[in-house]
Amino acid sequence: MINDKSKRILSKETPEFIGKKVLLKGWVKARRDHGKLIFLDLRDRSGLVQLVVNPKVSEDGYKVAQEIRPEFVVEATGVVKNRSESTINKDLETGAVEVGVSSIIVLSKAQPLPFDMGVEELKLELPTLLDYRALTLRHPKISSIFEVQEALVEGFRNASKKLGCREIVVPTIVASATEGGSGLFEIEYYDHKAFLAQSPQLYKQMMVTVFERVWTIAHAYRAEPSVTTRHLTETTQMDCEIGFVDFRELLDMFEEIAVSMLKHVEESCGNILKKFKMEKIAFGKIPRLTVRETQEIILKEFGRDNRKEKDLAPQDEVDICKWAKEKHKSDLVTITHFPTMAKPFYTMPDPRNPEYSLSYDMLFRGIEIMSGSQRIHDYQQLIESLKKRKLNLKKFEMYLQAFKYGMPPEGGFSFGLERVTMKTLDLKNIREASLFPRDMERVDERFSSIG
Repeated sequence: MINDKSKRILSKETPEFIGKKVLLKGWVKARRDHGKLIFLDLRDRSGLVQLVVNPKVSEDGYKVAQEIRPEFVVEATGVVKNRSESTINKDLETGAVEVGVSSIIVLSKAQPLPFDMGVEELKLELPTLLDYRALTLRHPKISSIFEVQEALVEGFRNASKKLGCREIVVPTIVASATEGGSGLFEIEYYDHKAFLAQSPQLYKQMMVTVFERVWTIAHAYRAEPSVTTRHLTETTQMDCEIGFVDFRELLDMFEEIAVSMLKHVEESCGNILKKFKMEKIAFGKIPRLTVRETQEIILKEFGRDNRKEKDLAPQDEVDICKWAKEKHKSDLVTITHFPTMAKPFYTMPDPRNPEYSLSYDMLFRGIEIMSGSQRIHDYQQLIESLKKRKLNLKKFEMYLQAFKYGMPPEGGFSFGLERVTMKTLDLKNIREASLFPRDMERVDERFSSIG
């Protein structure tokens, strides 16, 4: 008899059905021939299990199996058995069992693979990895990147909800620049011009007057002519915006979310982090430094004088994280008080020194993963900030309504999902942390290879 419900079971469930007949469906990850036996590693959404095809058990099944190659989609019926002690695979959740196949059906054939997918790690150049994205994502080590990413999203969502934030969904087609600058993708919108959003910023601020605390996960687009290991044209932003808060409360909130999110990943994806040989994340007390204090430390500890710069250089971010790990046992660092004119129009200047703003970045293992600020909530002050940057007030009429008719003190922050994923797993390029990355050279296909 097949298992009680006569339905398909998943690979990871096979140890529960020792001595019983089961139905399995999935992709063939690898094939091995030993004498007259054919071994197939079957992959489904739960993991892997080994199938054994023996001509003495099923001649028909053996004939079918002789034609099977990696990535064939199959349906197999057989009895679950314990493996002998010497053949147990301790690295596999189902490594103590195998399924003796009585019948096997090919549901879909696969062409010969362009490279070996059965290896533990795909050692391909990044362009090749992305050119064959629909195939390489099937590799267990690559697909596990996005299990970690899922856990990051879940951790962010849980922490945001714990703070009392309500989820909102915002548009990505906008009428004007969110941050008042270049880097916009202009699109034809019927008989008008519109743009792809640089961030969900204006909409989440407007929603503070509705729900007080909100969170969203949104796509953001930057038409910046840069090809680096840390930049993408399309990114995924995890944002919160919170009313009735001050600067210190905002610092506490985003640090709490960051720690909760990363701890959730360690708890739920520990086996994956182990495969990537990742050290435990250091959760010591997070140092809070102004940008000027950071530059002083960089000068003192690393001998580079960047004190006239408005922002930290990439190497500064790497070095201050090394300093934080060594001095404070923390993989996270908070940097505050960037120059006001280097920040968007809605950023609140520090009342004690308006040259600097109540803004902040969070760094993680050498890279910025989050930015935000306390916002200007006074209507007239916001008007003056827009005018100072020579922005057209008419293009911000709906946004300004929220402030004209009562906006509380508020602020927010935005985590870059791909960057957090990249540093959680120590990936060398942010493109590896995006399912289907967009940059100057690629929209699925490489532009240089088209035509």
